[in-house]
Amino acid sequence: MIPDRLSDLCAQHAAVRPDAVAVRFEGRTVSWQALHARGEALAGWLWQHAGVRAGDRVAWLGFNHLDQLALLLALARIGGILVPLNFRLAPAEWDAVWRDCTPVGVVHDAAWQEAATALAQRHGAAVWPVDALECAVASLLPPDHRTAAQAAAAPALLVYTSGTTGVPKGAVHTQGQLLANMAAACAVQSLTAQDTVLTVLPMFHVGGLCIQTLPALAAGATVVLHPRFEPQAMLQSIATDRPTLTLVVPAVMKALIDHPAWAATDLSSLRAVWAGSSTLPAALVEAFHARGLSVCNVYGATETGPFSIALGPTHARSHAGSCGWPAPGVEVRRGDTRDGVGELLIRAPNVVRHYWPDRPAVDADGWFHSGDLGAQAADGSWRVVGRSKDMIISGGENIYPAEIENLLAAHPAVADCAVVGLPDARWGEVVVAALVPRAGQALQPEALARYLEPQLARYKLPRRYALLDALPKTALGKVQKAVLQQQLAHPVGEGA
Repeated sequence: MIPDRLSDLCAQHAAVRPDAVAVRFEGRTVSWQALHARGEALAGWLWQHAGVRAGDRVAWLGFNHLDQLALLLALARIGGILVPLNFRLAPAEWDAVWRDCTPVGVVHDAAWQEAATALAQRHGAAVWPVDALECAVASLLPPDHRTAAQAAAAPALLVYTSGTTGVPKGAVHTQGQLLANMAAACAVQSLTAQDTVLTVLPMFHVGGLCIQTLPALAAGATVVLHPRFEPQAMLQSIATDRPTLTLVVPAVMKALIDHPAWAATDLSSLRAVWAGSSTLPAALVEAFHARGLSVCNVYGATETGPFSIALGPTHARSHAGSCGWPAPGVEVRRGDTRDGVGELLIRAPNVVRHYWPDRPAVDADGWFHSGDLGAQAADGSWRVVGRSKDMIISGGENIYPAEIENLLAAHPAVADCAVVGLPDARWGEVVVAALVPRAGQALQPEALARYLEPQLARYKLPRRYALLDALPKTALGKVQKAVLQQQLAHPVGEGA
């Protein structure tokens, strides 16, 4: 049962299952009663000691932490807003986020003390070590007189986009939108109190926080929380903690498959592995399927909850490569189409309405324009074929880079790849493939061309292959294709 207010997320379980395990974190086992009390205590500390009031922003800088969850619940209790900072960003990028939303202070873990202190000093704000919050006292908490409707409309989470196409923007998630996302995620993943969810992805992003972690808390499941992803630790946790569900991205899948312990680890507790990605390389999916694990998929964006379109375990193998069907309560349609492909538009209760402070995130009819190009099959399932800005038009033909990238990613000598279009006087644009070879592997353009020719129409074949040491990526691991296009247009030391 999803509560009406975010601050009640743990209270309902604490009332009926006070001693059941809510979270395991770094050797600590935290009951529902303890987690609820922790959130209330932090709310009292924030109110009385830190002077945080409704509408105030509080930043978090650190790895995944038990108190990052408690802080979100505590701020919801008093109407504050959590701003999780991406620890992979540069200080100048943190400064840009700070100037945009002006938090009153930052809470940090031990690993990020120096960076958080310097950040707060640059902006004349408070800095609070997470360990210092242990003295929090719940009795300092003022009464909460807000109705459920008022709480639902209150902003609770401010997550900044990764900025692949421009300046990052802060997506404002209200309590109601977060709760709606939990309801959809619980329904599609069949989450119950009997589940154990393993969280290794960073909770500064809605993927790590909102696809499984918060929904697990809503369902009363146990969350096994790791500070960060490390393949050995994750495989060991699967073997000993026996999770029933976990969430990955392609980079995590690859790291697990390449680890020496992959083949011998007992994975039988997992009924499914979910992935947060618009497209998944077929080779990675097949490697998981070979171990008896169904790879499910969630498509969405920072602005959409992100639980929008999902491929559940029933169709995980028959629809590999698809994103699946809209989650309950989610509407999906295409914008202007050509050859059955168009921009995905999404409207749902979990879609944010604006960026901080008041820039619209949806159109006048409530539709979020994703920028992703999708095609719908006859059975209603959706497939993402690429970004609208990434589409290549060569000789009047539309070419979707994701189709070529998926094939290249399956090549045994390719560690990473991206496909872009570059200007061409004859064709308008030509297809260029940028590749990072696997260690110790040789990549020859002629061999790659022979590999692709039987699988692609001739007009889709890359006219040029570039071998690079690494692809330019955002802090969230997304390829910066505009930067890559600039690099390929002016190559320096290019390998092919």
